[in-house]
Parts: sequence; C-alpha cells; structure tokens
Amino acid sequence: MLTKLTQNEYKVSFWSGGTTTQLAIYPSGAEYADRDFLWRVSSASVDADTSVFTPLPDYDRLIAPLSGSIALTLEGEEPVKLDPLEVFAFDGGAAVKSEGRCTDFNLMLRKGSATGEMFSASTEKKEKVFGVDLASRETAVFYVAKGRAEAICGAENEPLRAGETCIARANWECSVRIRLAPRTAVMIAVITPGR
Repeated sequence: MLTKLTQNEYKVSFWSGGTTTQLAIYPSGAEYADRDFLWRVSSASVDADTSVFTPLPDYDRLIAPLSGSIALTLEGEEPVKLDPLEVFAFDGGAAVKSEGRCTDFNLMLRKGSATGEMFSASTEKKEKVFGVDLASRETAVFYVAKGRAEAICGAENEPLRAGETCIARANWECSVRIRLAPRTAVMIAVITPGR
C-alpha cells in the first residue's frame, strides 16, 4: 500500500540549530516531544556553523546531508565529514557536535523495537528504476530530495515531486519500485519493527 505525503502535511518545529520538518512518524498519533514513537523520518536545516544535536538515548539515528556538508563529532571520537547523500549511523544518546551548514535527512528508530537502514538513489542524465524488496511488516519511506520520481507497487503508483514523500507498507512480501527521472535524488529508509 502506498501513501503519498506533501509539504502541506508535514509538521515543522524548531531546534537549537535551525528547523526540523517531520515527514512521517509511527504510530501516527505519536509525538516527537513525548518520545513515544517507534520511528520518525524528518528533514532538518542546520543553519548555525556549530550546533549540538538533541540527545535521544532511547533511539538509534541515521543521518545524511541532502545539500551542503557537515562534520559530526561524537564525544571522544574523530570528526566524520558527510557530503550530500552520505549516510552516517550513530547512537541517539551520544553527545554530538555538528559543524557546517546543510539540509539533512534523518531516521530515528526506537532501540529494541525497530531496526532499519537508509540509503540514496540518484540519476544524472538518464531515467533509472530502483527496486526495494519488503518482507512482511516492513515499511519503506521514499523522500524526493530533488527532481521527480514515481513509486510503484503492484497496480498502485504515486508520482512524486521534490519535497514529497511516499510510504510503502507491506503486510506480505512485496517489491516496490521507484522510477527516477534524470537529475533526481531520493533518500530511502527501510524500517523493520520488533527487532
């Protein structure tokens, strides 16, 4: 089943380094502030040259810049520089300092209740189709960072523009395809509950 979300349906809030746009949260009635969600997908602007991430000790996090670059320093470790579409996974409870300005894409997963992965798909001059196989109960989230795409699952299809999201939910094993127009970039998160 495919569900399309547009910018009118997103929830925008502020954090110490800029703004956060919540693209999707599960379960649907959950609130980020209450920390009662199983998973959350968002896009944040990092508007300050140096900022500190909000600690989320009950969650694992994955992050990737969509535009711009940032360097993340976890306490006691060397900085990790991230260029556009490069994914970095870390413990949400870690003290994280960020340097640089960017717009990023985030996946948050409650520890012990969900696992997931995040990756990008992009095109230059030619259209491409990427497939994502979903096992029973898995969810895939597609976010178009730039360009145009189309999510396809069986007889369903959803055209997507930059800034739009499509959620694919499986209650049986299925394959979801995402067709990318030229000069398009899409972030993909695949979430498995109960692990």
